[in-house]
Amino acid sequence: MTAITLTTLQGRAIAPHLEALARLRIRVFRDFPYLYDGDLAYEAEYLDRYARNPCSLFVLAFDGDTLVGAATGQPLADEVDEFRAPFEAAGYRPASIFYYGESVLLPEYRGQGVGKAFMEAREAHATESGYAWAAFCAVERPDDHPRRPADYRPLHGFWNARGYRRTPSLSTTFAWKDLDEAEETEKPMVFWLKALGA
Repeated sequence: MTAITLTTLQGRAIAPHLEALARLRIRVFRDFPYLYDGDLAYEAEYLDRYARNPCSLFVLAFDGDTLVGAATGQPLADEVDEFRAPFEAAGYRPASIFYYGESVLLPEYRGQGVGKAFMEAREAHATESGYAWAAFCAVERPDDHPRRPADYRPLHGFWNARGYRRTPSLSTTFAWKDLDEAEETEKPMVFWLKALGA
């Protein structure tokens, strides 16, 4: 088993790792179900929102000096409208929710407990910071999607085992460019939610 080290950073402290994190996101999100045709310009803009926020959280996984995984989060109140608005419409206070941006890990490092450690680190941070809820959203692709691998297994079981519940009443769309697409299109996203300290 590979020895992985985890480092937790907030806000501008992520600066030395931003390019490596951008490249990692592009590499991992090319796979199903995201099929993201990423570029470094988009990544720089996206990650800058987290880097500028002193309340953001980055959990980084390293193999030696190489970044092989990362998980992010920040207060939902600081998120874009697409993620904040469904909660406001449903009567939640965004200030009470810590939002997980993403969790990315290179395939060869999966199955070693890193994903679980990512979830635990963000949840501990959210609980210690006084948030009532933790939330994230995941893209929803049809079962017959032409790029769905025959051996694809969604992470629903992993998330359920950690106490997160798929909440179809909280949904949104978010735009990015799929592989083979000429331009960005809106993708359906559904939120997962967990009450903290329960």
